[in-house]
Formats: sequence, C-alpha cells, structure tokens
Amino acid sequence: MWQAFRNGSLYDLRSGRMDADDPHGGHPWGPERSVRGRIVAWLLLDGPPALDGRVSSLKLQGVQITDTLDLAGGTIEPYVELKDCRFEKEVLLPEAHFTTLRLVNCSVPRLEAARVHTEGDLHLARSRFHTGVRLTDAHIGTDLLLNQAVAFRDRTGKSIAGDGMSVGQDLQAEMLETHGELSLRGATVGVSLSLRGSRLSNTHGRRALNAPQLTVERTLYLTPAGVGGNPLQSNGTPARGTRVQRFECVGGLRLDDGRFGDAIDLEAARFTLQHDQELSLRRVQTPELRFTGERPERGVVVLSGARVVNLVDKATSWPLAGQFRVSGFTYENLIPIGAFPLRRRLCWLSDATPEYRPEPYEQLATILRNSGEDADAREVLLAKQRRRRETLPVAAKVWGYMQDWTVAYGYRPGRAAVWMAVLWAVSAVAFSRAHHPPIQPGQGPRWDPALFALDLLLPVIDLGQEHSWRLTDGWQWLAAVLIMLGWILATTVAAGATRLLRRN
Repeated sequence: MWQAFRNGSLYDLRSGRMDADDPHGGHPWGPERSVRGRIVAWLLLDGPPALDGRVSSLKLQGVQITDTLDLAGGTIEPYVELKDCRFEKEVLLPEAHFTTLRLVNCSVPRLEAARVHTEGDLHLARSRFHTGVRLTDAHIGTDLLLNQAVAFRDRTGKSIAGDGMSVGQDLQAEMLETHGELSLRGATVGVSLSLRGSRLSNTHGRRALNAPQLTVERTLYLTPAGVGGNPLQSNGTPARGTRVQRFECVGGLRLDDGRFGDAIDLEAARFTLQHDQELSLRRVQTPELRFTGERPERGVVVLSGARVVNLVDKATSWPLAGQFRVSGFTYENLIPIGAFPLRRRLCWLSDATPEYRPEPYEQLATILRNSGEDADAREVLLAKQRRRRETLPVAAKVWGYMQDWTVAYGYRPGRAAVWMAVLWAVSAVAFSRAHHPPIQPGQGPRWDPALFALDLLLPVIDLGQEHSWRLTDGWQWLAAVLIMLGWILATTVAAGATRLLRRN
C-alpha cells in the first residue's frame, strides 16, 4: 500500500469472488485484507513523497480498515479514492480539507464530517452508513454524490444531517435510501438537487425530508429515475421504455421558505403521510411548481404563502377536501396536465379554503381573464359570490339567492335580458286589463299596454306612456315593482355589455 501510494496506483486486495468481495455481505475479511486506520491516516497526512514522474494518491479497493480512521482537522492533499472497502469503526473527518474524496460502495459504521471542506467532489455513491452521516456546515467545491447510497438513522433520528451545507454545483442523491430524517436546513446547492428515484423513510419521526430555507439555484427533482444507470452519473429524465423507480417519501416533507431558481418537480412522486404529517411548501419561491405526483391518501399539503409563476398540476394529484391549504398561495399561470375542467378547479378552490376567502377566487379569475377565457373568469367570480353567500346572515342570504336565481349576481347578463323580456310580456298582458284614465284628457299618446310596460321597465328612456296615464288600486303597486325590477335588470345588462365591450 505504501508503494502504491507513492506510485499513485491502485492497491487492490479483492479475492475475485463476488460473494467474498461484497463489503456489505457477511463474509469475514481476515488480516490479509486489513489495514489499520492509523496507517491510512499517516499516509494521507504525512506520507512519503511521490516517485519521480508520479503523483501520490491513495486508491484502495477491497480493503478492510480496522480501528477508527481519524483525519479530523487535517489537510489532505493527495487524491483519495476507496472502493468496495469495509470500515470496522466510524470515519472522522470534521474540519478536514481535501481536494477530492471518494468513498464508493463502502460499508461505513458512521461518517462524521461536519465542516469538512473539499475543493473538488465528495463521492459517497452506493455506500452504506449504518448509523448515519453528518455533513453539517460542510463545503463541497463541486459535486456531492449520494447516488444509490443507504443511510440508517443515528441516535438523534437523522440518517443524513446536512444542515448549513454548501455544494458548489450538483447534489446528486438519486435512488438514495434513507431510514431516518434527511436534514438539509439552510443548505445551498449551486446548480440542481436531484432525488430522482429516492426512497426516504422515517417511521420513527415526523419528517423524512426536513429542508427549510433550502436554496437551489436551478431545479429540485423529486421524480422517477431509470433503474440500472451509472451510480456516478445523473440519470436525468428516463428514456421511454426504461424501467423506472419513482421518488417515494414515507413521512413528512418540509421545504418551507425555500428558494428554487428554475422549478420544483414532483412528477409521479409518492407521499405516504400520517394524519398529523405534512407535505409543506410554505412560502417557497420558484418560477415553476410541477405538482403532478400521486394523491396523498392522508396528511396535509400546505402551500400557504408560496409564490410561483407557473403552476403545472393534475386534477388527480391534489388531495381531498380538508387535506390541503393554499391561503396566500400566488401563481401567475395555470398549466394543467390532462383533464382539469373549470368545475373541478372550482371544487379544488373550495376544498383548499375551508373558510371563505375572496383572494383565491379573484386570483384565478384574473389568470383566466388574462388568458382570454372571460366566460370562465365570470364563472369563478360567480362561484365566489355563492361561497360568500354562505357566510352571510339569513336576510342577506335570501337576497343573495334571489340575485343568483334572477341575474346570477350580474355575471350572466343574458339571463337578465330574458327576465326583462318575460316581465315585459307578462306586464303587457296584465296592463291590458288595467283601468287607465288619462292624466290630461285629450292629450298625450294613444294607450298601448305593451309600450306602457316597456316605459316602466326601461329606466332613463321616456316613451311618453308613463306620464300620460294614471293607474289605480293594485295596479300602482305593480307599476312600482316593475320600475324597481327594471332598474336592477337594466343595470345588470348594461354592466355585462360594458365588460364585453372592454374585452373586445
């Protein structure tokens, strides 16, 4: 190993038998495959110089490292790559400085790496950590790879603790498997954070992913991954026909106050929540939210205070009534995937607001109007009035029902015109039977019950009939009611015509 370090070559102690070389299997590795952790630390911290024309590096494969590997606070200049290795005890790297560190397909009791600093990558792909990983306040110069890694919880319930961590480029954790809380509070990712195909589970705590105030400069992917890809590379979007593994989260997910430069993508994501657990996106900000996962059967989806530009969603992705909150949720464009009729969208709004609030309805109406769907916008505002009516006292509620039944709160002016025509016809027939002495005998136009009724119904316009004839008894009350209804209906027709002209 000493000579391989000076030569920059691989030191390989594998036996050639797959079952015996599996670092995660139960086959014992004897002293012939063992190296003391103190010797490895000595090599990395104060090793011999490289041979002439070579670059020293530590490349181990199939090696068992006994005792604790302690590099805390050290500066390690050589390149470090350990593959298919087995550690007897924890690896201590707090405040250590590396160029690049790779622990690929290794069995590690625990990785303690708080405030570790790497100029290049930190690769932990396919490794298994039996009592968790600690990367709090770590600084990774380029990429952090956790693809196909497995992490079990520590005594605090966390599988991976990355609070305050900074990653210069991508954080790839595709097909990651965790059994405890994945904590990324206040972490910063310079490009994208990919959890494609990962399975996060925390059956002993409240949250499987706890990442408030997370900042991702590009996109957070909680989407499917193609099975069988290179664990050291991002699979990206799986090609058609590829066998995929979806993102699954057993336990709560918290992204409150996060900032995402491009999008949050939840395509085909599956969330298994308990009744008191949340998929929480409070106050997140992102240009696009792709809410196209499976509908959670339990728990609550919370988007209160979130701000997005494009909301891409499916009708089948939203939970049932009472299981999601959108108070203060703002979006500028709706991009539904599949069938999402307006009737279903209105049910979505009603389900999301157990207590009446006008803002969600007005926001949806504005978006529909801006996209040229004026009729749908009026339907939304009509639904808002109907929802508001349920909060009013009895008298106002009765008046609201009358407005709805007659003129649909003015949002269907055609109905008002029909009512005017019906009232005109009925009142014309009625007035044909009325006693109508002239106000000034011998003057004025000839009596015409149809024109008299129209003169009463149409405000402002004077056809000369109303002021030429005097009605008596109950006909005066009928005339007064007709005048009042005429003002209401004519105003409604005028308002509807004005909206139509303004749109054109």
